[in-house]
Amino acid sequence: MNEKGIADLLEQLAEQKKRGVDHGEVYLQTGTGHLIHYEDRRIEEISSFRADGVSARLVQGEATFMAHAPGLQADTASRVLRLAEADAGQALSAPLGGTDPLLEPEPGLPSLEADWLAEVDRTIREGSPWVKQVGIQIRSSSKQVLVLGSHGRAAQDRRRYTSFSVHVVVERDGVLRTGYEARSCSFPMEQFWGGEDPLALGREALRRALLQLEARPCPAGVFPVVVSGSAGGTLIHEACGHGLEADIVRKDYSAFRDRLGQPVASPLIHLVDDATLPGNYGSYAVDDEGTPAGRTVLLEAGILKGYLTDLTNARLGGWPATGNGRRESYRCAPVPRMSNTFVLPGDMEEEEMLDRMGEGLYVRMMGGGEVDPTTGDFVFHVSEGYRVEGGVIAYPVRGATLTGNGPEVLRNVQAVGRDLHFEPGICGKAGQGVPVSDGQPSLWIREILVGGSDTGDEDA
Repeated sequence: MNEKGIADLLEQLAEQKKRGVDHGEVYLQTGTGHLIHYEDRRIEEISSFRADGVSARLVQGEATFMAHAPGLQADTASRVLRLAEADAGQALSAPLGGTDPLLEPEPGLPSLEADWLAEVDRTIREGSPWVKQVGIQIRSSSKQVLVLGSHGRAAQDRRRYTSFSVHVVVERDGVLRTGYEARSCSFPMEQFWGGEDPLALGREALRRALLQLEARPCPAGVFPVVVSGSAGGTLIHEACGHGLEADIVRKDYSAFRDRLGQPVASPLIHLVDDATLPGNYGSYAVDDEGTPAGRTVLLEAGILKGYLTDLTNARLGGWPATGNGRRESYRCAPVPRMSNTFVLPGDMEEEEMLDRMGEGLYVRMMGGGEVDPTTGDFVFHVSEGYRVEGGVIAYPVRGATLTGNGPEVLRNVQAVGRDLHFEPGICGKAGQGVPVSDGQPSLWIREILVGGSDTGDEDA
């Protein structure tokens, strides 16, 4: 690491602070990775990538001045900082001269082995004569960041990501159905396979696809719903989490604006965001502004306790900095983002919830959907759901949708289970995607509008 170059940049940033800049940073990123896409008994794609670059950002009031360039050299970083200072807003197409990098380029990862993907494909196809298509994707990446701040400190973090997904299409009598299963974590590949079985993940994707062949159309109406812990926290993330991000709150786009200290959910709900959980897909040591990661209590016994902030929105809103300023790459400006967001477990078993619910819908896996963070209104597809009758699971359903309002759903939680489970994903916002994980135990919700379908085409 170029200690002199870092010291020079910190000095330049300190000068900017003296001139009235509220906050500034130089952000360096070096990353590399591999991807394999296997489909229909052959490798469709093998690719590798590298992303090394630097950006400088100066914030004064609500105005942001930023420039970026590829490369890690000290001369490039200084030039980018000068461009930001001049409000040039430029993106340099090539690094400048100099051979002494501020941050050593991330070493290349070992190549991914592809031979075993054929075994996963074969195992799935042997499981049913109805299998029409199998798609498998595996991705491994490593990323290192160095953030130099106008507060005079440098912060560094290395992040390793591994993800594996299986997509299965089955066909019977001209009817197509799909199943999907995925795992992602912030571990290197060798640690990932220490806790996961790719054959088991493939069988689970097949099970979901075959289940949809037997599923009945979902009845429509207003029903009580139990959302299993195995569904992860998609409902919480989309219908509630984005509305707790400080930029959305401050711009008056959130249903949770001006509600700090007020009850906004059932007293059974305790919601936190924690970027320090070992191995979770949304974990990191410092955020992309150099703020140490931490645990932020958002809801405590249903009372709104805080928002997720970056440095800019913390300053403008008068809130604590929570370490949630995140960006996809050096080309992007950080914005408030969730990391690992989850509901704390309660004390009821899922079987007791179903028994006490009596009639309704049991959701084991959520699909895609839409949400309006201004109001909290949402529509979600159910990828795996079951009709509950007499307190027991009666039959699988297809084509179910959940329509409701996030704050209202939180207020209607009747019971919280013990079975906390996380699901990983890439969260999109402001044109950027960052790794997150969402978690919840089973939740018994008093009522939600359930839409039905005679075709279940969203699964085909």
